[in-house]
Amino acid sequence: MKTLLSVSFALLATASAGAHAVGGQDSYELVQKGRYIATLGDCTACHTIPGKPLFSGGVAIDTPFGKLLGANITPDQQTGIGRWNFEEFEASMARGHRRDGKQLYPAMPYAAYTKVTRADNQALWAYLRTIEPVHNEVETNQLPFPFSLRLNMKVWNWMNFTEGEFKPQADKSAEWNRGAYLVQGLGHCGSCHTPKNLIGGDKDAEFLQGGELQGWMAPNITGAAHIGLGDWSEADIVQYLKTGANRYDIASGPMAEAVEHSTQHWRDEDLMAVAVYLKDLDHEHDKPEPLAAEDPVMKAGGAIYADRCSGCHTPNGEGIPTLFPKLANAPLVNAQDAASMIRVVLAGNRAVSTEAAPTGPAMPAFAWNLSDENVADVLTYIRNSWGNAAAPISADQVRKQRDALQSE
Repeated sequence: MKTLLSVSFALLATASAGAHAVGGQDSYELVQKGRYIATLGDCTACHTIPGKPLFSGGVAIDTPFGKLLGANITPDQQTGIGRWNFEEFEASMARGHRRDGKQLYPAMPYAAYTKVTRADNQALWAYLRTIEPVHNEVETNQLPFPFSLRLNMKVWNWMNFTEGEFKPQADKSAEWNRGAYLVQGLGHCGSCHTPKNLIGGDKDAEFLQGGELQGWMAPNITGAAHIGLGDWSEADIVQYLKTGANRYDIASGPMAEAVEHSTQHWRDEDLMAVAVYLKDLDHEHDKPEPLAAEDPVMKAGGAIYADRCSGCHTPNGEGIPTLFPKLANAPLVNAQDAASMIRVVLAGNRAVSTEAAPTGPAMPAFAWNLSDENVADVLTYIRNSWGNAAAPISADQVRKQRDALQSE
């Protein structure tokens, strides 16, 4: 995913025949372990331009402060990481340091990777050494002044970064701890699903309670009711991560990329561990009162829904499992930030295709025949019907999203 805190090492392809050999302790088993660890990281999209050599870098990563490019992480001696040793790689993962000791930008999510164990990093390093080296010079720092000054990262780290491997909680099960390790570390789920402060650091007190990224809303994925995964079972979470769809929702946007490149390839026991961990997270929140059905906006929105939406999502908002998302009592619908809903109505969307569910359904765009007020009305209706209760959407919110889409 091309996000501020989402550059990682999802290395899914097999090692090429001409790739660097590994020996000694870097056995076949270690490399295969590293391949899987890399898959858990989910960053093929940030290190590989479609149609270009694997992990040769150059993918543009838009951040609120400017643009960065994903690095070349092949073992090329001049333009990749071929001259690195393991200790230098470990410093990059655990402390966010370049080979020359200078600080990386948190687009490489070392704030999460610092939790990865040294043993897992050794396996990942062994795998990276088997990748075909590609000569491709990448100037990763495209930020404007003064953000281009890496000295700024000393302040950022002081405010936002705590170094240290994941420490299991003795009062929790092995499965819970495995899920916590994956979510907090390799999976770096907080990079998208945790709100950010003004300088791009995680708001730790709101861990996994939803965050905005590039016009999408990464939803609350805690076990909270109404706005989180409270109604989802552990099996629902596993199915969603494995196939991209379940009885409640269908992956779209950046999450569709995460499912396609990463989570569909996870082992079932790791998916279940993540589900166990997420369901155990909760936080206090107030559920608002829904708008009254006789409200003029609700009546207008209801008419639009009946005409344009009910054919797929059904009149009662229940949808069709794994085909058309459920809107009734849905966490994403109830989210405080409705950016994803506005975006999908305006621009349409195609759901992810996975090995388990190869046909991804699509939703048409309505920007061409629904006004800003129409979109606001129908979304307000959806967000306050069938058990939903959330703040109404304004035409101005829709207009801003429409303008942003036109500029992409």
